[in-house]
Amino acid sequence: MKDNNTNNNKYSINRYPKTRNQSLQAWSAADEYLLTEFDSLNLENPSMAIINDRFGFLSCHLHTFSPTIILNYKSQEKAIIQNIESNGLNFSKLNFISPLQSLPNRIDVSIIKIPKSMDLFKMQLFQLSKSLNKDSIVLASFMTKYFSPQMLSIANDFFEEVKQSKAWKKARVLLLKNKKQEKEILILNSIKFQDLNFQQYYGVFSAKNIDYASQFFIQHLKIKNSDQRVLDLASGNGVLSKAIQLRNPNCEIHLMDDSFLAVESSKLNLNGENVTYHFNDSMELFKDDYFDLVISNPPFHFEHETNIEVAIRLFHDVKRCLKSEGRFELVASQHLNFKTHLIKIFKNVLIISENNKFIIYQCF
Repeated sequence: MKDNNTNNNKYSINRYPKTRNQSLQAWSAADEYLLTEFDSLNLENPSMAIINDRFGFLSCHLHTFSPTIILNYKSQEKAIIQNIESNGLNFSKLNFISPLQSLPNRIDVSIIKIPKSMDLFKMQLFQLSKSLNKDSIVLASFMTKYFSPQMLSIANDFFEEVKQSKAWKKARVLLLKNKKQEKEILILNSIKFQDLNFQQYYGVFSAKNIDYASQFFIQHLKIKNSDQRVLDLASGNGVLSKAIQLRNPNCEIHLMDDSFLAVESSKLNLNGENVTYHFNDSMELFKDDYFDLVISNPPFHFEHETNIEVAIRLFHDVKRCLKSEGRFELVASQHLNFKTHLIKIFKNVLIISENNKFIIYQCF
């Protein structure tokens, strides 16, 4: 494999938030392979889109092309900005948009890290195809251990030509060319639960049904009249907040999630003058002693990674934002053993209910 110009630029790329787990890196061979394949195209000043660049490895190496970067996570935005600034690069060359915004009218080349969710991959190719011309090229990479035949079938839905590279450092790249005629597709999943219909955009957690942890939590969720200000942390499609609203229609509800598509999904399922949505990965904007109740089905994985550090950081934020008489209730998988971390943060950690898979804690 030949050397290439973009890979020869050595930038320091760090994860955000920081991690103590040295096995978790800020990029993979799939990112590097994308740069190599892009350079082999020898394109002159192409209009470029970058999708699923988690920490900014691709954005930093390709910043001179003034790419449009599609952001789905607030933590992703913070990571890219952090790495652009720490490497002394020109931030003004980047154009951030959300997954639901229209791309520029002409995209010559798109660089994609294929996500874990095949629904999300389909949605991204659909959105992207609107801005591609007949000569546009898409490069989409993945680590071979995560390969799914669906990657090829989805790519073939949108492109006449789908070529798969040889493996390099256990990574591969799909070369997609000659886009097919555009066709409209649904980008929403519809989920029935307790006589209600929840909608959520492709790529939001638990696409086929309300996840069993949330169902278990709702069964045991008790709301007090004094719960006048409530936060749903890592709120997903808003199903927990909907349960709160049905039981206490007058309370003030805040929903916060790191995922843009999750927040936008919750707007489809929950509304009212006393409902506020927050697209953020941290609680820095909330005052101390602010909430009567915080509920959560907290994250412990991102894409193919398992990492509870993000959840533990949020637990500390919750402690600061809870009123002195407030409480924090969360559901989690038994194997995570969150109690060992919660007892270091809260004076009291009780078990509300548990089964062989999940456990509900109350902390105050």
